[in-house]
Amino acid sequence: MNHRIAAGVIVEEEGRILLVRHTKPGAYDFWVAPGGGAEGTEDLVATASREALEECGLHVEPLLLAYIEEFLNPHTRECKVWFTGRVVGGTIDTSRIEATREHITEAAWLSRSEFEGKTVFPPMLHHDYWQDKKNGFALPRYVGLRAMEFY
Repeated sequence: MNHRIAAGVIVEEEGRILLVRHTKPGAYDFWVAPGGGAEGTEDLVATASREALEECGLHVEPLLLAYIEEFLNPHTRECKVWFTGRVVGGTIDTSRIEATREHITEAAWLSRSEFEGKTVFPPMLHHDYWQDKKNGFALPRYVGLRAMEFY
């Protein structure tokens, strides 16, 4: 089994979350906050920032460590940390090779009500994030191990 460490960033502006859409006809169609695997000696803050730039063209500053989650599929076990963050530059663009290679077809700011009818990750965005934000993200929260639905 392979092991992978990854980081992502949850960016919210005016009640909307920055998400990228992964679409592979006949296989999957889901939305997720930008993120991905660490490369070489890259720290996880740098990973989250780089992944946001690659996936949606925005320069993002990770701020607080909010969540730690784990995924499992038949081939890989992954540990992923999620930071809160803010945009510090750039414009939405999903044309980079890194994005097209991952079947990212669009990036958008979606409100919680716009999640309806969509598969959205990380799962905390549906409910917990909003309460944790209200409470100030006092501590990073371990959210457990879940089966990876798409791989």
